[in-house]
This record gives sequence, structure tokens and C-alpha cells, in this order.
Amino acid sequence: MSGGEPGLDPARTAALQSWLAGQAGARAVTVIDEGRLSGGAISLNLAVTLEIDGGPLSGRHACVLRTGSASGVSASLGKAEEAAVLRAVFAAGATVPEPLFVGADAAMLGAPFYIMRRASGVAAGHRMVKSDEPRRDLARDLGRQLGLIHRVRPGRTGAEAGLEFLALPEPTAALQAAADFRRWAGRYAASDPVLAYGLRWLERNAPPAGDLVLCHRDYRTGNYMVDEDRLTAIIDWEFAGWSDPMEDLGWFCAACWRFGRNDREAGGIADRADLYAGYEETAGRKVDPAAVAYWEAAACMRWAVIAIQQAERHISGTEPSLELALTGRMLPEIEMDLLRHLDGVGASP
Repeated sequence: MSGGEPGLDPARTAALQSWLAGQAGARAVTVIDEGRLSGGAISLNLAVTLEIDGGPLSGRHACVLRTGSASGVSASLGKAEEAAVLRAVFAAGATVPEPLFVGADAAMLGAPFYIMRRASGVAAGHRMVKSDEPRRDLARDLGRQLGLIHRVRPGRTGAEAGLEFLALPEPTAALQAAADFRRWAGRYAASDPVLAYGLRWLERNAPPAGDLVLCHRDYRTGNYMVDEDRLTAIIDWEFAGWSDPMEDLGWFCAACWRFGRNDREAGGIADRADLYAGYEETAGRKVDPAAVAYWEAAACMRWAVIAIQQAERHISGTEPSLELALTGRMLPEIEMDLLRHLDGVGASP
């Protein structure tokens, strides 16, 4: 990701510097605004450098300030909650940016925010999939990382991680997801024949209740950073929640996140066997291919609903944006991916 136009005005920068000095136990903090980072249709990411004078963090730190946009989509976490999730998976040993400061007061910057360390590398999906050879080592490492993330579970470990705010799915992760999709789709759940068919299939074919783990729920190419083939960070945690561990694998492998490289089913970078092998090394469970196939169908449905919601943010005038409008226009393509996938698993109308 690269810096763009500045994101903080002088008054807010001054308020932020004063607040950070108190949080860091420092004599003073200087915030150098390096501009907006690319990506983040739901959140706003600013590149900042913190020059901290005094205290345990004294020194110069390359960071990202992450705050909310003018509007959002259903199921996205608040920034304080997102930072808590990030802190939990950082403690679990996953390769994620370390969260440093959390600002719950919306008055300071216009919305709650948190500041995390900045990772090097690129995240753009269309660049990740352009390698001449499959990126098998990267896919395996991403599987290992997902296994570490899935070691965080509800109950005692969830409480220790400070994640009590995450609701448990009812009655099962799959049926909760299908119900959420139907609610979020609104009138499209009945008026759009592909969505109506997909929702009915998800409800009729939901797998039984199983393990619940902390899922990223947007674990895909485009949401991790790589620097010269080295994984440097898994990013964008605003959808995290308790769910079936196969959900994250299905989302990663779904056709809508291969960026045109359908010959490489694991996120457009390698074969899914590489991802699965890495996952089984650290997760303590085997991959269930049938459950992954179910969650791939759910991924198409969820992405279709997100596309509708992103378009509504633009059309309503709440947040006019070419990016949001273009996302909405992807709906027919996403629905085609869903139909192809259901045909591949032998679904009947």
C-alpha cells in the first residue's frame, strides 16, 4: 500500500499528539501524516510515523492509523473491538500488525480509531496472482497462520483474550450465516432468483454444529501483505467472529477471490492442497472438503450481499464513491460464480 492525500487536519493532529503523549507516557509525540493508504472500502487507513519522546516506546515508529468510514456494512466490528481481536491473534503468534493505541472517543478524529505498527510489502490481489509459478510456500504459510488464528476459541480462551463482545452463532454457524445473509439482502432475498436459490440451498445443506473458533471472515488474497515472497502481515479484521473453522478456508478458496486465476484454487496463488497442508500443521484438526465446499457457496452469497450494501452506500448519497458503485456492478459476476460452484457440487434447484 502506498501513501496518498493527507488524512488529518492540523487541529486533529494536535489533539492526537497530546492524547498519544498521555497514552505512551511520553514527554511529547509528533505525528507525521504520510497520507491515505490504498484499499479499505469499509475503513480508512492512514500512514503515520510517530516520533515518541520519552517513555517505554521512545523512538520512531512507522504505523497505520485505522478509523471508520462515513458508513459501513452489516457485521463490521467497531474499531475498539477490531483492535481487541488484533491483540488476541497477535498474542496467539499470528503474523499480524501489533496494535499500539486505541482511541474510543469519536470526537478527536470524527470516529473511533486505533494505531498499529505498519508492515512492509504489498497486498493488492491482482499483483499477488501474477507469478509465473504457483506460490506454494506462501499458500502453505497462510494455512499455518490460519491454524494459529483458529487456536483462539470462545469460553476460557476467548475470555482471556478479551473477546467477550463477540456473539456466539445460533443455532449453528452455518444457519446463523444463512439467516444473516437473508436479512442483509433485504428485498433482494426474494426478488433476485439467484440469491433466492442460493439462500435456499444454504439453509437446506447447512453442516451440523462443530468446533467454534475465531475466524477472520475475510481471509483472502488482498488481505495479507507480502514483501519479496515473505508474508509480513494479515490485515483487515473488521469482520472477525466466532464461526466454523472451514468458513475461513472456504472464503480463501472461493472463485470470487482468485482474481481470475481459477487454475489456482487457493486464492489465485496455488493449489488448495498447499493451503490445507499448512493449516493442518498448526490447527490441530483435519480439513473437511465437503464443509469447505459449503462455505465456498456461502462466500459467494456473502460477497453478493456485500456488493449490494456497498452499492447502497453510494446510491443513498451517504458516501458517494466510484469504488462502491463499481463493487455493486459486480453482482452478476458474483452470482455466476455461485451458480457455477453449486453446479460443481451437484446441487439441484
